[in-house]
Amino acid sequence: MTFAFLIQQAPEGLAKYSQFIVIGGMAAMFYFLLIRPQSKARKEQEARLAKLKAGDEVVLNSGLYATIDRVEEQHIWLKLGNSLVKARRAAVAALASEPEAKN
Repeated sequence: MTFAFLIQQAPEGLAKYSQFIVIGGMAAMFYFLLIRPQSKARKEQEARLAKLKAGDEVVLNSGLYATIDRVEEQHIWLKLGNSLVKARRAAVAALASEPEAKN
């Protein structure tokens, strides 16, 4: 049985609103399968970035490991070997002590 056949067999009042029901169901699926998980992951990342402090070893988005020297509002100062580098907080992908997520 196809969905079109079910619509034809539905009572007259339900057939009028069946398209809205289908669109509403698709919108709910998009929300629960795409939007909500991304929003949750973004909030967790923001919470991790807010907790950064001097002495933490971090992994940058570029894959480099660095140690935080000091933390400012929007930037962090990183020790990379013998160099001191200024970077944005958003450049931090994770703490080095966190286990990597497996895909």
